[in-house]
Amino acid sequence: MKKILLLEDDLSLIEGLKFSLTKNGYDVTVSRTVKEAKENFAPDLFQLAVLDLMLPDGSGFDVCKIIRESSGIPVIFLTASDEEVNIVMGLDIGGDDYITKPFKLNELLSRINAALRRSGTVSEQVSELNSNGIKVKLLEGRVIKSGTDLELTSVEYRLLCLFMQNPRAVLSRDQIMRRLWDCNENFIDDNTLAVYISRLRDKIEDTPKQPAFLTTVRGMGYRWNLM
Repeated sequence: MKKILLLEDDLSLIEGLKFSLTKNGYDVTVSRTVKEAKENFAPDLFQLAVLDLMLPDGSGFDVCKIIRESSGIPVIFLTASDEEVNIVMGLDIGGDDYITKPFKLNELLSRINAALRRSGTVSEQVSELNSNGIKVKLLEGRVIKSGTDLELTSVEYRLLCLFMQNPRAVLSRDQIMRRLWDCNENFIDDNTLAVYISRLRDKIEDTPKQPAFLTTVRGMGYRWNLM
């Protein structure tokens, strides 16, 4: 049974979410404050986290930062606002997806199911990818550059694997979103994808502002170059 950490302080919403998630086979641990969520979280205990942004003692961003110190599990933010600044900030600190209140439970379930599928979609037919001084150990989920482990979010990791498995090929935005977001590609727009690409470049490129490995092909998509 997949375990989910739910951070939410609205009692009526908690009841509906926990009932629906439990009915669909998930084991839900509810935290109503940032403090409780930090106390409840353990790296090997949960497979996914759903975090509300506005809590009495802080923000879901605070909990996401704690999670990212030791875990790459998918993180979905619940936000009462669709303001771009909140969305970008959430993705920037390691979030994988967001959903704006009010939302339908079926939509959240679809996003959770897709996030969990994505977290296990990297092919293990080969055990290692190598190019441009970057090594991906697929069986271990590790990315190494110049002897140093890179800390990537689950989306960044899957993006990197997708590009490294398709060197020199131009991948369109639609192709990338279909491969990584399953049935939820309609929920991911170009701006969100651009944020993920930018964050990945920050971690893998020698000069992120002038990318050499992962380049943009204007009007077409993105390409992984071999140097």
